[in-house]
Amino acid sequence: MATMTSSSFAKLPEPPYFSVIFSSQRTAGENGYGNMAKRMAELASGQPGYLGVESARGADGFGITVSYWASLQAIAAWRSDAEHRIAQETGNALWYEHYEVRIACVERAYAKQG
Repeated sequence: MATMTSSSFAKLPEPPYFSVIFSSQRTAGENGYGNMAKRMAELASGQPGYLGVESARGADGFGITVSYWASLQAIAAWRSDAEHRIAQETGNALWYEHYEVRIACVERAYAKQG
């Protein structure tokens, strides 16, 4: 069963825009992950070109976080942010058994609204 870690769908502009899809398998134990994840969400939301995020993690530790950005330059700036780099290094050493990052251009989007 999946657990949502963000409260709703991201409110996004009309395409085109970019997405960073981060799929990960967590290691066992908290080890400060929750606090860092909260801080990274706060930090990302203040970055130029940030549009929103959607995230879910299953009970088995597999999760997907999709962040949305206005440009590839905004993604590159976020990737190289000093505090984000520390989180990436800690993730490699402590929090993630495996992860994959994919960057995509969203050219079309539509939805069913409840």
